[in-house]
Amino acid sequence: MISTSIKRLIREPLLHFMLLGAALFMGYAYLKPDVEAKPHQIVLTLDELAQLGMLFESQWRRPPTPEEFSAIVETKVRQEVLYREAVAMGLDKNDEIVKRRMVQKMQFLAEDVAAAREPTTEELRSWFADHTDMFAMPPRLGFRHVYFSPDQRGDAARDDAAKALTEISGQPGDSGRVASLGDPFMFQDFYADRTPQAIAGDFGPEFAQAVAKLKPRSWQGPIQSGYGWHLVYVDTLIPGRVPAFEEVTQDVKIAWLGTQKAEAWQKAYDEMRAKYTVLLPVPAEADLAAAPSETRPPEGPVQDNGSPL
Repeated sequence: MISTSIKRLIREPLLHFMLLGAALFMGYAYLKPDVEAKPHQIVLTLDELAQLGMLFESQWRRPPTPEEFSAIVETKVRQEVLYREAVAMGLDKNDEIVKRRMVQKMQFLAEDVAAAREPTTEELRSWFADHTDMFAMPPRLGFRHVYFSPDQRGDAARDDAAKALTEISGQPGDSGRVASLGDPFMFQDFYADRTPQAIAGDFGPEFAQAVAKLKPRSWQGPIQSGYGWHLVYVDTLIPGRVPAFEEVTQDVKIAWLGTQKAEAWQKAYDEMRAKYTVLLPVPAEADLAAAPSETRPPEGPVQDNGSPL
């Protein structure tokens, strides 16, 4: 009897892909034994055929039928045929989209060199020690505020806020008496667990800086924002800190890899750039005559650094 494991293997879709791909590949090799010797022949390897089958299954969650697989292969062949014909016609020349794509591939190739190496824990620790500012956690605070509107009070808005502060001194943050002294605010009266950056986005940078300096558990102000004047009560304040390496190890690795890629790309580009000299056009005589003498370029072709060749 056939064992259960063998039966399971026979039903495995990947095995079907491989066998079908191998059959197509061997048949193609038999019919075209000299494919490598003929530049106008297209060679699909066994690995490429297997990848086509796996790509179909990942998309459709089932293996392709023989007809579907033949159509997939023909699509691949069509792509290669059209690409080669386009290159032969020179359609890749002076095409900005093609240039951008090739530039991207060159950059990816350079970056892949850096990404291939796995950093050690010691390397990451050392790099983290030199870049702790990248991982510093900003302070977070929660605060309440009472708003005094310049639209309703005019120039008296600040003075009214200062008078109200004397009345609510010593009052808790959630006192109803406090809220009754101010004007309606279009957004929230209470903001919880906010960073200075988030507060700046809501009220402006000067307001955020002032609130970050307040001592918790007392009404203080008046503090001006883009909306008007506020009395502020800081409920909670969590100081900013630099996390331990163990807290952000994965983030450190990602950041380290990013810098390695950037450095690898810059190094590769500098080496390639050193092979080339760029010639800049000489302005027309009319332009030269109109330009101040100190701004005129030297005569003759010039390099991109501005010096004569």
